[in-house]
Amino acid sequence: MRDFRDAKAMAQTLRESLTTKAVTISHSESFELVSRMLGVADWNTLSAMLHAERRDLAAPPEKLKTATTLYPAVPLRDLVPFPNATYPMFVGRESSFQALNQAFEGGREVALAVQREAGVDDPRFADVYEIGIVAQLLELEPLRDGTFRVLARGLRRVELRGFATESAAYWAEAVDVSEGVARNARDLIRSIYQRFQDYTAAHGILVPDLWLFFDQTRDAGQIADTIAARMKLPIKDKYELLATLDHMTRLERIEALLNLSQRPVSADYAATKRQALDHADRRRHQYATLEHLLLALTEDANASAVMRACDADLDKLRQSLVQYLDNELKHTVIETGRAEPTAAFKRVDQRAPFLAQELGYPEVTGVNALVALFAETRSPAARLLAEHGVSRGRVDKAIARGVG
Repeated sequence: MRDFRDAKAMAQTLRESLTTKAVTISHSESFELVSRMLGVADWNTLSAMLHAERRDLAAPPEKLKTATTLYPAVPLRDLVPFPNATYPMFVGRESSFQALNQAFEGGREVALAVQREAGVDDPRFADVYEIGIVAQLLELEPLRDGTFRVLARGLRRVELRGFATESAAYWAEAVDVSEGVARNARDLIRSIYQRFQDYTAAHGILVPDLWLFFDQTRDAGQIADTIAARMKLPIKDKYELLATLDHMTRLERIEALLNLSQRPVSADYAATKRQALDHADRRRHQYATLEHLLLALTEDANASAVMRACDADLDKLRQSLVQYLDNELKHTVIETGRAEPTAAFKRVDQRAPFLAQELGYPEVTGVNALVALFAETRSPAARLLAEHGVSRGRVDKAIARGVG
């Protein structure tokens, strides 16, 4: 089966086929048509991909460094970096800034170490995880508050053999680690691809040319790292993916994390969803909207507790919702049939299990649906929440206090 690397041959085949049908197109027109068939904006973009592929094939394999190397180091409180991804980092600690200075004066390589506990202000070797990465520093930008924004690209995994402060800068002793031999993971990748599409849609994560990346990338480890870098997970869970060196095992763990069935729906939230549909059916509305769902969430034990913690007057919020449903959705009234959830309703319901996973909830609750609703910024439901003082920030603080 041909792929983007056969673009020129495909263009020639297209011209020849059209010629037999008395249709003539130029070379440039055939290239542009093939580019669009492959999902690429234009021939210039596709040509650049072809040249990049040739460079990758021509590049000699990098030899594994078996000796311990000393790198300037930066400890990370709330970020788990992966190879082949670019990260903005915000640095405020003096020892980290001195390490960055050392790196910029040298080869611009720095070891990134993940802290075990974010609250440790001056970490030592026992305070960081064993596996980190070596990253290439791209740029450094001072900020008004005295901190620095650093842009870095992950290069490869390393095992940390030491981590300490020397000459006012953090330094790490590290050795490259082997990730084993790549194996054929086509079936597993195909399964993960569909689940990751659902995941990005539920979280509103933009991954340009996702299908093209999966189609042209043969490296299972790179695919696993690309997905892991974009997943929203607790630091410990994300670190476990970084520390999983075997490609297949890493992919299998990602598949398990993407599996929505791992988070069952609580009985309360199941009843809340039924109540939302009932609100629509009683009004004979054709669709069950986010406003029907929010009305049901005001009666959900967990979600309503969080809204009250945000100082919301739930009676007034219900009145606003009822007024909207009874007056603004008259045009959706039907004579017979049951209400169908809107696309936005479904997105919130799909997003809720992932949010439960991020928070470590054993099951999906109305709180997760409430948080998921904030992503639908254009909905009247989100507007009404804001008008009654319920914001994403206030909800997050209430959840952090254990409310709901």
